[in-house]
Amino acid sequence: MTADRRLLLVHAHPDDETINNGATMARYAAEGASVTLLTCTLGEEGEVLVPELELLAADAADQLGGYRIGELQGAMDALGVADWRFLGGPGRYRDSGMMGTPANAKPRAFWNADLDEAVAHAVAVVREVRPQVVVTYDENGGYGHPDHIQAHRVAMAAVERAADPGYRPDLGPAWDVAKVYWCCMPRSVLREGIEAMAALGEDSPFEGLGDVEEVSFAVPDELVTAAVDGRAHAGRKDAAMRAHSTQITVDGPFFALSNNLGLEVLGIEYYRLVRGERGPAGAAPNGWEDDLFAGLAG
Repeated sequence: MTADRRLLLVHAHPDDETINNGATMARYAAEGASVTLLTCTLGEEGEVLVPELELLAADAADQLGGYRIGELQGAMDALGVADWRFLGGPGRYRDSGMMGTPANAKPRAFWNADLDEAVAHAVAVVREVRPQVVVTYDENGGYGHPDHIQAHRVAMAAVERAADPGYRPDLGPAWDVAKVYWCCMPRSVLREGIEAMAALGEDSPFEGLGDVEEVSFAVPDELVTAAVDGRAHAGRKDAAMRAHSTQITVDGPFFALSNNLGLEVLGIEYYRLVRGERGPAGAAPNGWEDDLFAGLAG
């Protein structure tokens, strides 16, 4: 793989990239591809898991966002990714908090952003980077977080407008993204993870959420189209998660998020193709692609 393969990932908060795509990012960066991360907020509303840093939280000194820039730098260093940016610049859009919370109403909340303005910022990045592949969330943002939903809207609109030569020529020459993927978790994989935790004597992190069939971020296996094997780079993903220390506590093969859910740290990451032509099946199961660039020239 060479640097003429270019991947752009659009995420809502620092740490989302590592949880969803850390192994993928590390793999492609190690293989010489150009990997760019576009993060939409600083994650100011995140809960702080480190007691000595709890005064950084939004309801105290409200300095968490600035601190998380440093955490993101550490994570990107661990993954080998040099090109990472914030939508419109650091601090333009604020973490909106969970749906229905007072943070949703704050003036700079990303949830309240002028969509045209936000999309224009993203178009500028797409036209500069000229990625063949863009990765973001599904229309529900994976699990319904307002910023994830808004990141989805911005990314999808930016892909469309970036390809239109009549849209904002001041933002650079038009560029047509070949493939767009949404992050996803196959239900079968989630079920296996829960069973593995049970075998270790661990309680299911999804207790009270109902059956795996009802977990919002898990999708039927038939919707999955790609499985990227980044297990050779699992150590980099682990180091990147540790860099996000205010948000993630790493404990062996599992990590706990600030919303008290736990997920197995997976070196294989899953995707759903929603734009572009599906490439040939690779070594992944179920006829899935094993490369996000599968089927693309070069």
